[in-house]
Amino acid sequence: MATLAGKEISQNGLGLMRMIWHYGPMPDEQAFKVLKTALAAGANVWNGADFYGLPDNNSLHLMNRYFTAYPEDAEKVVFTVKSGLVDMKTFTMDCSPTGLRKFVDNALRILDGKKKIDIFGLARVDPNVPVEESVKALAELREEGKIGGIQLSEVRADTIRRAASVTKIDMVEAEVSLWSREVFENGVAETCAEHGIVLLAHTPLGAGMLTGAIKSVDDLPQTHHRIVPRFQPESIAQNRLLVEELEKVAKSKGCTVAQLALSWVKAQSRRPGMPFIVPIAGARSKERVLENMQDIELTDLDLETIKSILEEYPVAGARYPPAAARLNEY
Repeated sequence: MATLAGKEISQNGLGLMRMIWHYGPMPDEQAFKVLKTALAAGANVWNGADFYGLPDNNSLHLMNRYFTAYPEDAEKVVFTVKSGLVDMKTFTMDCSPTGLRKFVDNALRILDGKKKIDIFGLARVDPNVPVEESVKALAELREEGKIGGIQLSEVRADTIRRAASVTKIDMVEAEVSLWSREVFENGVAETCAEHGIVLLAHTPLGAGMLTGAIKSVDDLPQTHHRIVPRFQPESIAQNRLLVEELEKVAKSKGCTVAQLALSWVKAQSRRPGMPFIVPIAGARSKERVLENMQDIELTDLDLETIKSILEEYPVAGARYPPAAARLNEY
């Protein structure tokens, strides 16, 4: 077990984006069932952002409503919040001390005392503000009791070290999955382990590709994924070859390919020099939550088989379109 903001966490987390953004906000009755089910299953790290949704209905508003209905759950959950994004269309950031303080104060206003901000941090590093300056401001907010801990997102190893030289960094969020393995190759995972930082794996199911549900562009929802290079027709065709091989492994293990993919991410924590890794798959139904939370034991032979498949079927297409990718550090 690891801890975040002083609370024990499991290797099962929950992404909040699908409940409130892109796919349309879920009715509270439905969303609350998903949240209750996740918590009961042990997924107590809930990952949101103040830009998931609309200014008057985003992750923060959802948390306000949920913890108003279930105040007894507030201390059981580690709520993580990404912030610093000023304009989604231009991907403009403001991670200055003044900007971050405004974002935190606004988040606290929306939460209205129903839930503490357990972990708060940069959705991306602001290219106009040194990361040291941003995390120093977050450390002051933590000392004031406005946030419980600090996170970074999509950062290179050197940035983590620079930030950690200023103050304790609690969490790093990065895309980690069977088709996004960069953190194991560029030193990010090792640096997190070196500094005792929890690695939160966002998009661990490849935005649905690793569930086996996406076989062509027609299977994509009407979201930003339709402009992602990895989801263009020629890329999907090649990436389906990888998924088909993984489906064979899943069948041999008696599990779904989604369960295989999530268990693979968690299994990376067992490798020497790796941090505690928590995948945060999203879900819009109780059934999907329960499927995602079921751990599958992967033997060394299973992991070797998967490694061979990954080497034989390289992933086609970039993770982000160029406009969004410019804020990623790798």
